[in-house]
Amino acid sequence: MSRTRHLSTAATYWRLLGYVKPYWKVLTVGIIAGLLVGSSLFVTLMLLPQMVGAVEPTNVVSVSGPKEEKTAGLEDPKLQKILGQAATAIRQFHLPAEIKGRTVTLTWPVRYSFDIVDQRGFMAWQLVALYGAFFILAWLVKNVAHYINGFCTRYVGTRAVADLREDIFKHVTNQSLQFFSGTDTGTLISRCTNDTSVLEYSVSHSIEDLTNAPLQILGCLCAIVISCRQYENHALLLFALAGVPLLVLPVMILGRKIRKIYKKSYAHIAQVFARMHEVFTGISAVKAFHTEDTELERFKLVNKLYVKQMVRGIRLHMLVSPTMELISVIAALLFMVYSYSRGVTLSELTALLAPIYMAYRPIKDLAKVFTALQKSMAGADRFFELIDKDMALPEKSDAVEKKSFDNAIAVNNVSFAYVEEQNVLSDLNFEIKKGEMVAVVGETGSGKSTIANLIARFYDATSGSVTIDGIDVRDMKIDSLRRLIGIVGQVPVIFNGTIAENIAYGTPDATREEIEAAARLANAHEFIINGNHAEGYDSQCGENGCRLSGGEKQRLIIARAILRNPPILLLDEATSALDTVTERMVQNALNKAMENRTVFAIAHRLATIRHANRILVIRKGRIAEVGNHDELMAANGIYRHLYDTQFTK
Repeated sequence: MSRTRHLSTAATYWRLLGYVKPYWKVLTVGIIAGLLVGSSLFVTLMLLPQMVGAVEPTNVVSVSGPKEEKTAGLEDPKLQKILGQAATAIRQFHLPAEIKGRTVTLTWPVRYSFDIVDQRGFMAWQLVALYGAFFILAWLVKNVAHYINGFCTRYVGTRAVADLREDIFKHVTNQSLQFFSGTDTGTLISRCTNDTSVLEYSVSHSIEDLTNAPLQILGCLCAIVISCRQYENHALLLFALAGVPLLVLPVMILGRKIRKIYKKSYAHIAQVFARMHEVFTGISAVKAFHTEDTELERFKLVNKLYVKQMVRGIRLHMLVSPTMELISVIAALLFMVYSYSRGVTLSELTALLAPIYMAYRPIKDLAKVFTALQKSMAGADRFFELIDKDMALPEKSDAVEKKSFDNAIAVNNVSFAYVEEQNVLSDLNFEIKKGEMVAVVGETGSGKSTIANLIARFYDATSGSVTIDGIDVRDMKIDSLRRLIGIVGQVPVIFNGTIAENIAYGTPDATREEIEAAARLANAHEFIINGNHAEGYDSQCGENGCRLSGGEKQRLIIARAILRNPPILLLDEATSALDTVTERMVQNALNKAMENRTVFAIAHRLATIRHANRILVIRKGRIAEVGNHDELMAANGIYRHLYDTQFTK
């Protein structure tokens, strides 16, 4: 089980890295800048003990008098050590200087000489200033490189997560209606927003630290090794070798627990989103039944579960830094006591401890990266679970592009089930010829809307086929199929945009003149310009069309279908929920929309389909009766019963 989890984690990391690949050039610049950070840090660590040693007294008094007497002090061991350090620095850093005796001569930018030890027995201030100048230069390079590294890597992280978000949106919108019928909308929103937000923060910061911190640690490690060899003090290496595992082990243990906890917390926040979405979208029912307090209690319950899980994660997360600091302080104090007992000088102690001090921050950053990655991996697991759940309708590589409708729509022996072994439709056979209006009636749940969904290929038939001009809809390009079909539903879908944008939805290249012409045919032009909507076609509709009446929304979607100008119309009775006057206006608009088109109409009000060429009566997923209005009335069967019941009402 453990091995499987490791492989899964590795696969998740690789999949995330795949989103970084398109930005490899910017990432390369960031990594090079990270190398400069590590190397410049190494230079400053090499200069630091030299600077500390420079301010320590040498006990070598400057010799005055004739030139030959001046050189007598060169035999002093302390002075020889200072001269050796200066010569080493000149060679290591290719400084424009040379040493003769106890005199240092700068060769650039101007020639300037000074005695390496002043009359007080201290190293000359000029040499200290020179060390300081090179230290500042190295530190400047480090900070500039750190800025470039941080900008490039965070840019890559932000763009990679933006691509993740686009991929999840594309993937979800390409799924079939069956996918959405089995998935809670609030959960989808949570996974597309909350989970990717966690990834965005973690990945954008983690890439910076992963390309920066290891190189800084490497620079510090090199400085430690060199200092230990130079001062023949290898105890620090032993302390480092013993301390690093003690730092890493608790971080790894806590990190794995953090990942599990945060994965559960993201599932709980998805439930919070789901409750909010359900209540907000159904707020009219909440108000009507005065259930605000009940909904609040239900929300408190799911919110409490989320908070409880988050507190567990925070508790573990906050343990990481104190644990590391405690281990680091103990190791440093033990080393200082050991060094003091061995008589280590201040410059030697600085050379040995400065790299450890400078390495602490990048080590801590790496620990934060590890815990942040575990937290983000919990979001990534849920992200890839969703993106791997593919219920999109497949499109064949050699799919046919159909540009026109010429003959007939045929439903051949079609059966369909949302759930296995529970058919909604069984063995349907009928044909809709070009120019015909075929209506379908039946009780609620008989499968009327499912037939329309199969024709539009929102679902695929479980068995049998739906063909247009003899071509199976499964063999057609989905885009070309949908261009042949216009849909006017019972529940109008209005987006939060202008009236013109809603009419032109699906026809983005439509001109304002074409939009207005479609609105006139749909009996919508008058209400748009009569002053009730101050900005006319540029008036905002509001969320779900909340600024429009029911009849206005219905006429807008009829205008949308007319503008698209499809040869086939699928109508789910758009007048059943309207008052009599508005119904008449919408029905007149539908009559105009149906002219010269092939129509498949789902009828709720039977009076609206009296002129249909054929009417299909569906009962329990099968065609029970077929005929026109007069024929079915004369047959005195199911249709007659439905008609009389509705008329009596």
